[in-house]
Amino acid sequence: MARAVNLTPKTGRRLTDSLPQDRVADHVRLLAERPTGFSLAAPFYTDPAFFTADMEGVFGRHWVFAGSIAELPDAGDYITVEYGPYSLIVLRTDDGGINALHNVCRHRGARVLTAPSGTTGNLVCQYHSWTYSPEGELIHASAPGEADFAPGCFNLKRAHAREVSGLIFVCLADEPPEDFDEVSAVFEPYLAPHDLSRTKVAFQQELVEEGNWKLVMENNRECYHCDGHPELACSLFPTWGLTDGIVPPHLADVWERNLSAELSLQQRCARYGLPYEVVEELDTRIAGIRISREPLDGEGESFSESGRRLSKKLLGDLRDFRLGRCSMHLQPNSWFHFLSDHVITFSAFPLEAGRTLVRTTWLVADDAVEGVDYDLETLTHTWKQTNLQDKAFVELCQQGTSSPAYEPGPYMKSEYQVEAFISWYVQRMQEHYA
Repeated sequence: MARAVNLTPKTGRRLTDSLPQDRVADHVRLLAERPTGFSLAAPFYTDPAFFTADMEGVFGRHWVFAGSIAELPDAGDYITVEYGPYSLIVLRTDDGGINALHNVCRHRGARVLTAPSGTTGNLVCQYHSWTYSPEGELIHASAPGEADFAPGCFNLKRAHAREVSGLIFVCLADEPPEDFDEVSAVFEPYLAPHDLSRTKVAFQQELVEEGNWKLVMENNRECYHCDGHPELACSLFPTWGLTDGIVPPHLADVWERNLSAELSLQQRCARYGLPYEVVEELDTRIAGIRISREPLDGEGESFSESGRRLSKKLLGDLRDFRLGRCSMHLQPNSWFHFLSDHVITFSAFPLEAGRTLVRTTWLVADDAVEGVDYDLETLTHTWKQTNLQDKAFVELCQQGTSSPAYEPGPYMKSEYQVEAFISWYVQRMQEHYA
């Protein structure tokens, strides 16, 4: 179910107002000149001015995945989300809603909450004890002889927040993109059977990758490099992204096995009334999406060496462990795997031009018991290793794009989703400058 709880935010000054006009002109020119099917010019990955523009044109205007309701199970629970110059407090209210508040005290700008997560009643700034309600209203700023301003003029600034099928999204724009309702309607039927309202956090990993956020997303959008993921290759077919005409000879047997597993999965989905069809609108709408239910190798149940389940507890009302993975990509910063026994959410939060935080969260059924129903190390092993491998790949690319010898290279046919991501990015930035 989707819920929007917010007051109209005021985003304040434009970040790009501080940029030299020649840097803005360079950005606009390179967006216009970017050849289809090729990676971006070096400044898109390395230039702090271009990073500032990204923070305004993408992360300042579009819906960003912040976390899941499993991270905020009770009223007063909060997480802090940081990207670029922004810091948000995302918290659950007494009525079950979600608020997003800028983590900037209205007195002198101190961070109000400094922990990455926790539980709070009112929000108290540690500096001078200005105190705010969970709605962001200033309720205490008194001192002897000082009460000469209207507290209502100094509430915490708010961002838009909404929950869809247990996923929490935030948007800093005064008026968020309108097509997110349409996209939500697309993915809700796929996610509903997994029922994130009845899950809990088993583990959360945070990795800072020394690479631009777009390189992180590009790496995620293809499996051309999947030979570098031996643990993942046990269960994820390395033919992902390939079609009949471009399967290399050494993957021919795997391709046939994948086709057979896909047919079997589709029959299971039909039996249980689960949607599985590919919906791919990565660069043809503002809130770009790709979602489908796809088979896994081996036993076809989960991301393990044998493909067998990693938790004994089924999620939601699912009745079968062998349902592969429901895979979803959302622009600009997230991807997900919804399995019968657990869910993994991934979010990329840009920190600087060459640094990105990748947050991975494993969710299991809320009644699953660690050590009885699942082993934590086994549950997380495949994607912990895969994330470390991806971190190394991204950092290799960042080093290369920083070299004077770098020039944009062509994407392979199997990397069409990388092209779609970059196409989406170029469109959004051109709209921003229009």
